Order: sequence, then C-alpha cells, then structure tokens
Amino acid sequence: MREFPLEQIRNIGIIAHIDAGKTTTTERILYYTGKKYKIGEVHEGTAEMDWMVQERERGVTITSAATTCFWQPRYSSLKYQINIIDTPGHIDFTAEVQRSLRVLDGGVLIFDGVAGVEPQSETVFHQSQKFHVPLIAFVNKMDRLGASFEKSFDSIRERLTKSAFAIQLPIGAESQFKGVIDLIEEKSFVYLDDLGKEIKEEPIPESLVKEVEERRKELIEAIVVNHDDLMNKYLEGEKITPEEIRKALREEVIKGRIIPVLVGSSLKNKGVQLLLDAICYYLPSPIDIPPVQGENPETNEPEQRKTGDEEPFAGLVFKIATDPYMGRLGYIRVYSGVLKAGSYAYNPRTRAKERVGRLVRMHANKREAIEEIHSGDIAAIIGIKQASTGDTLCDPDKPILLESITFPDPVISMAIEPKTKADREKMGIALSKFAEEDPTFKFKTDEETGEVIISGMGEFHLEIIIDRLKREFGVEVRAGAPQVAYKETITQPVEVEGKYIHQSGGRGQYGHCWLKFEPLERGKGFEFVDQIKGGVIPKEYIPAVEKGLKEAMESGVIAGYPVVDIRATLFDGSYHEVDSSEVAFKIAATRALREGVKKANPILLEPVMKVEVVTPEKFLGDVIGDLNSRQAQIQSTGERGPSKVIDAFVPLREMFGYMTALRSLTEGRASFTMELSHYSPVPSNIAEAIIKEKNLT
Repeated sequence: MREFPLEQIRNIGIIAHIDAGKTTTTERILYYTGKKYKIGEVHEGTAEMDWMVQERERGVTITSAATTCFWQPRYSSLKYQINIIDTPGHIDFTAEVQRSLRVLDGGVLIFDGVAGVEPQSETVFHQSQKFHVPLIAFVNKMDRLGASFEKSFDSIRERLTKSAFAIQLPIGAESQFKGVIDLIEEKSFVYLDDLGKEIKEEPIPESLVKEVEERRKELIEAIVVNHDDLMNKYLEGEKITPEEIRKALREEVIKGRIIPVLVGSSLKNKGVQLLLDAICYYLPSPIDIPPVQGENPETNEPEQRKTGDEEPFAGLVFKIATDPYMGRLGYIRVYSGVLKAGSYAYNPRTRAKERVGRLVRMHANKREAIEEIHSGDIAAIIGIKQASTGDTLCDPDKPILLESITFPDPVISMAIEPKTKADREKMGIALSKFAEEDPTFKFKTDEETGEVIISGMGEFHLEIIIDRLKREFGVEVRAGAPQVAYKETITQPVEVEGKYIHQSGGRGQYGHCWLKFEPLERGKGFEFVDQIKGGVIPKEYIPAVEKGLKEAMESGVIAGYPVVDIRATLFDGSYHEVDSSEVAFKIAATRALREGVKKANPILLEPVMKVEVVTPEKFLGDVIGDLNSRQAQIQSTGERGPSKVIDAFVPLREMFGYMTALRSLTEGRASFTMELSHYSPVPSNIAEAIIKEKNLT
C-alpha cells in the first residue's frame, strides 16, 4: 500500500558549487526531520551523506547519496515524504549531478553568502534548466565574515536569472546574523539557541520595515501578473492572504517563472526548517510534472506514461553502485506503475527481462527493505544483473524506451600498472566496477605497450579512482603523469573505397564498400548514413559497416586518439553471394576509415578549459601574467568582495600543476576552478610533436 499520496511526495536534489554547504544543509535536514539524532559535520568527517572514506577525509562529496525523510510544514496539516539526493559540487564529478537532475522533480540551489554565484553554481543552474527542473535558492553561510545577502542576491539576478525573487530577508549578517524575516507572512523568526530549535516569532525590526515592504511588493507583483483573480485584488488594494500567495507562488515555481530565494546558515542551524517548509510548499510533486516521454521499442512510435500506480510500470535506472555486502545496486526512479520485489522488468536496450530481487529505500550507504516501489518514488534494486546507467526498466507487456542520459567524454588520461603481477586481475575487476558506476570514467589496455590507460574528468577524479583501488580492492598501482585526452577529426570531405578480399582455399572473404566522410561541427560526435540502393550491399551487412567504423574510430588514425565529429555516408559497394560476411564488411569499413581520415586533412583537437581564478588584488598582475604564459585567452576581470576574479579559456595541457604554481604566486591565498568548455584545434607545431611522439612509442 502507498504510504503517502503522490501530492505529498517531493523528489529533490541539493545542488551547488563545491563548499557552498550542500552536505551540511542535508545533515541539518536529516536532524530536524528526525532521521538522525546527532548532527554530523563535514569538517569533523561525521556527515551521514558523505559516507565514503575519501569524502570524510577530504570534506567533499564525491558520489551522490540518496535518502528519504518526512516533514510537516508550518501552517499545514499535511506531512510530506521528501526523497533527497545530495550531489557533488566538484566539477570532476559532474556526471553525478547530471544523472541526478535527470530524475528529480525539483532542486534546492545553494549559494555561499560571501561568494554568491560561483562557476559550478552556473553549471548546475544551466543543467537544471536543460532538464526543466524547478528550483528554489538558499543563500547559505550568512554567519561568515563578509557575508552579504544583497550582493549574493544581485549576483543571482545578474549571472543566472532575473526570475529570482526574495521570499525571505536576513536579520543581521556575519556574527550578528540572528534570524530570518518571512516576506509572505510578514513575520520575523529569531533563533534563541545553538541548535535552532527555539524559534521566537517577533515583529519585523523597525530598521528593516521599509526594505520588507519594497521586497514584498516586488514579489507580489511578479506573482499576480499570471493570476487574474489576485491581480484584481491587488489593483483594488485588497489584502492577499499568505495562503493565496503560497498557492500562486507554487504554480509560478513549477512553471519555471519564479525562483524563490531563501536565506540562512546551515552550520549555525538557522533557516533550515523554513527551507524544509519551502520545499514542501513550492517544489513540484510527481503529478505536477508532465508525463514522461519515450518511444515504443518495437514500433519506434512516441509514447508517454502518466504518473500513477494504475499505469504500466516504467522507470529509469540513473545510477549503478557496487555494495560490498549486497553486490550490484541499481538506483531507479519510477515514473509510472508499481514494481514489486521478486517480479520481472523488461529492459528494451538488452531486449531481456531483469529479475527484481530485493527492493530497498536508501539512506546514504544504509538501506531499508521494502516490498514495492510506486510511481513517483526513488529506490534501489539489489542484485540487478544487466542494466546500466540510463537504461529503462518497464512492464514486459507494455514496453517503452525512455530517453537515456548522455555524459561528457573524459578529458584526461593516465597510464597505471599494478605493483605486483597478482594484482593485475583484481585491478581489471575493480576498474570494470568503477566504469559501471561512473559513466565518465573509462579504461582500456594499450595494445602496443600493454599499459592500462584510465581516463576521467580531471586529476582529482583519477586520484580518487587510484585511492579507491587501494582501499576497496587492496590493489596498489604505479601511475604515470596525467596526459591530455586529445581527439582526432577531419577538415574536408573525401570519398574512399574500402575492400577486403581474402582467398586461401575453401570459403573466402569478400567485403567492399564506398564511403563519403564529412566533417561535422564540434561536439556532434558520429553520424552514419545508409544510402545504399538496389541492394548492392545486402541489409544484413550494413550494421557491420557501421560497427567497423565505430571500432576504428576508437583507436584513431594519426596518433591513436578517438576520431570524432564525422559523418560517414555509405553510398555504394558490392558483395559476393558465397564469400561475403559481416566480418569482411567490418574489416572493409575499418580500412576505408583509416584511408579516408588520412586523405581528409586530419587535425588534433584538445580540451579547452573555462578557468576562474579568485585572487587578492595585489597578486592580480602576476596571476594574469602567468595565465598568459599558459596561452590563456582572458575573457574578463571582475570583483567578488575584496578579491579579484579572472575568467579565462586555457588549454588543458597548460593546466597541469597549476594549483602549486598559483599558491606560490599568491602566498597560498588564491583559488581556482576549471571545467571543460569546448574542444579546439591544437596549434600545428604542438600537434606535430604529439603525433611524432605517439608514433615513436
């Protein structure tokens, strides 16, 4: 039986830049909802949601953790079930944020009250817009030296969206921060104890009455513009009740027209209960979001599933994790129907049924067994065998294929080898598990050197992988220097013939194809076009041509890097009734690609990073000079509080060891963040050196 009606369920993510206070906020939520009885602290390594050893040591979230809690908001008679995913803030783990946003109904975007909008704040905001996830914002750390709600709020308006409206104001700041003003209720909430449990309602302080009136007027005017009944009331000077404001504001948030901004200090236990109220009041329930779209895997016709237990079952596996005691876990968001333990679900990608062993509700790395999961819920399946991240699981009699999740390619690689021969097999098993869990981590064995090459989103990402190899699998490895994950592409169209004819007595091999290769715009990947007419190549061999091309692209042509952004059009060829085979056409396609890339004026592409450096003003000239020496393109310089902020595009190959260089330049007082911006051609002199080196080794 369903415990909570769909209207009273919230699937939310806590998202932000690193160090804005996501995990601390989640810890307070767990404490106030009674999920735990002692507050865990990130800086003490006791945060419940940072359960990995590496997370506790480093004080950063690496993997998204899920939990469920329950809350009854002030002024409501209803209790709500809140499913929360606490996501990483470090850019190297952006896949965790992406896959979480794909299955969430709403999000809480947290900002540092001193720094305001930071680079990863922008990234996660734009990702949430891409997935149409309604947001509420929480300006955190109002107790910190230099905290300013005004500046943080203005940075949200300037750098993210004009749709942000304050629904709360702080009383005081820094060490004087003592409470929050609710603009909707027109009340002050002052915190009297360190745990934030004793809250006193007071009139609004005289010094803030004028600002409250102005902010409240701005908020109400933004809300009533789409509500005729409230607009008439407002124009006639009638008072709009808090209940009417909350109801209308909820509609605006769900439609993405308003982002309410709240304020507090999670570390000092101020404002979190009011944030919980806002989650229940304003973020959508599963029935507030549109029906999930997909297609019938048999007919390729579009289909949809409405949220409801009576609908056919459909869910999306958004994360695979390996549990040391339970084995393989598949986190699933159920969009429609009911999934019961012991039943079977169909996977359209593998075209096979998957047995649903046990079902559990997750709480970080702990779990609670449940018999069934309903539409609108998030849980995990124990013992899932075949499903991968992004797979649909559905009713075997009513199949549907939901849109999968796409992830960025790795930008950095490193050669590793186990310190003992006995560890080689263990290392292979461990790396396979990591690749299953994390779609942005890849590994392969270099056929020529026998080295294992691991690839990821940054140095920190690979550092964590190596650390996990040692801790979780007891495998110690020697690691080479980090290398840039370059790519190859072509710059002009070319037509080539691919042929594989082999006779050695008995049945021979015959594959013959003509292909046209054309460059695509950056980031488009690979397109295969079948223009075969009149059966000059039988239909059953055409997939083999595509497969041969994809395999050849993986290993590259000019320097062994993957070939990208290319369209291959198969337009002619021939076959032999006896000797033709899939293998022959695959080899013919491989040969065509190798020859075609060489003829099409190939170039190397490199990852260019978007870099933000925050530095005290006196070091500004030195930092810019150093960036220029790294072939940076400086985009802008601005201010953030007393510090200067530099935005630049820098080739990744120039950023190795940058942290050490920056610290020595600025007496350890500057910091930087970087994320992948785009790929661009490598300068010809550098490309020649790379190709020469790769072909010598």
